[in-house]
Amino acid sequence: MAIIAIDKEHIKNIKPPVIRSGIIGWLKENLFNGVLNSIITLTICFFLVKFIPPFIKWAFIDSVWMTTSTVCKECKGACWSAVTQNLRFIIFGFYPYDLHWRPFAAMMALFALLYFTYNKKYWSKTLGYAWLFGLIAMAVLMKGGILGLKSVPTDLWGGLPLTLLLSIFGLTAAYPLGVVLALGRGSEMPGIKYMCVAYIEMIRGVPLISLLFMSSIIFPLFLPEGLTINKILRAQAAIIFFTAAYVAEVVRGGLQGMSKGQYEAAEALGLNFSQTMRLVILPQALKIVIPPTVSVLVSAFKDTSLVVIIALYDVLLTSKTVIQNPKWNGFSTEVYLFVALLYFLGCFSMSNFSRKLEKELDTDKRS
Repeated sequence: MAIIAIDKEHIKNIKPPVIRSGIIGWLKENLFNGVLNSIITLTICFFLVKFIPPFIKWAFIDSVWMTTSTVCKECKGACWSAVTQNLRFIIFGFYPYDLHWRPFAAMMALFALLYFTYNKKYWSKTLGYAWLFGLIAMAVLMKGGILGLKSVPTDLWGGLPLTLLLSIFGLTAAYPLGVVLALGRGSEMPGIKYMCVAYIEMIRGVPLISLLFMSSIIFPLFLPEGLTINKILRAQAAIIFFTAAYVAEVVRGGLQGMSKGQYEAAEALGLNFSQTMRLVILPQALKIVIPPTVSVLVSAFKDTSLVVIIALYDVLLTSKTVIQNPKWNGFSTEVYLFVALLYFLGCFSMSNFSRKLEKELDTDKRS
């Protein structure tokens, strides 16, 4: 009985936890709940107060937006006119000025397809056919030569449409190729296995720049006389092969993470290897590796900017051409900030889509 009395007395002396509510409570609980956190919070606040107001003043208050380069040189703030006055060249490059509506329409069609793809409720065979028709329509708009459209050489393609072309088509083709390579690397057939291993290790052992150089300079030397392959297609192939090798390793990790019981259950149902992979293993493995897969694809999207080394005028090189103009020389910060915003929107959209897909597929739930 004495022990019970002591326990009751001890319980009476225990103070209930303090429940903080409101903004002050949230701040104490999350930002000032210890000495170290308080120091970090105050340090971050100091830098925000020191740098954010001057940046806002430079970027918005003292800035100019639709002026000549002469006015910009006398301006104390940002010269966004370097972007607005050259926006069509930055976006479309050397594509004929009077035909800019065609790459613009192609980009709008691509954005529409991406929007419907973003929403899972639209996933159906109709969307697949829409993608097929849309890609053909975009190619026709960009190239021309049929339906009364003036033909435009691919040497004049550039800017944002070229960046989207290399990234969207490259990522779309690299993903299934990476899955096939991952399956081949885990195959029990020695010939297929070692071929896939050699390909993956060789591609992952060299930088993308070397592949772009090979596709642009060395590969044409091996072609028969009189046969040429478009430079954009060669760069596209290099990006696809490079990205697929990294996707393969990510997918292989997902396949190795599957328990043996999944294979045994599929075997008990009488499924063959192809059915087991297609119906049981791959759907689970690919869901598990959504985050690292998207990280690879985001990196590949940014790496498309490396095509500038083989003289392809993507949005980065068109922007660099603008600031090399003596009229706009000295305003590189504004132009590069605009390009950085474009790349950020692309990467953020991909990351946001992956989080949405994870949530819909319940990949982060564990029983």
